[in-house]
Amino acid sequence: MSKFSEYKLSLALRIDWSDLDMYEHVNNVAYMRYLQSGRVNFWEASGIHDFYRNSKQGTMLVSTQCDFIKSLFYPGNAIIKTKLDAIGNKSFTLKHIILNDENELCAEGKDVVVCFDFEIKKTFPVPEWLREKLAQF
Repeated sequence: MSKFSEYKLSLALRIDWSDLDMYEHVNNVAYMRYLQSGRVNFWEASGIHDFYRNSKQGTMLVSTQCDFIKSLFYPGNAIIKTKLDAIGNKSFTLKHIILNDENELCAEGKDVVVCFDFEIKKTFPVPEWLREKLAQF
């Protein structure tokens, strides 16, 4: 079993030439886009995206961080794995890892998001249905 098996969601993205910097490795800004892709993958898998489309309630990113561990290079893939880290009253935390094609850890990320009503511009408690769904990840 993989040492990353606790990460239930996985998304492989092809590294594009435009992701590189002058040192010919993936630029740190691209890592943040990879984390965003992992987050969106989580939104879709958990039903958060559909919840927003139907109610104008969803989640809002309030904090993100990335620790760079090993360079990624072209050609290759960035494999983003995501899992739930913690659930609070109105917020929850996601953890991400970014691996290369050799399954080597290249970066670790963390997001904090709040449940947010986009019509009234206020946070709200994590609904029970969402808590149950998030627990699957």
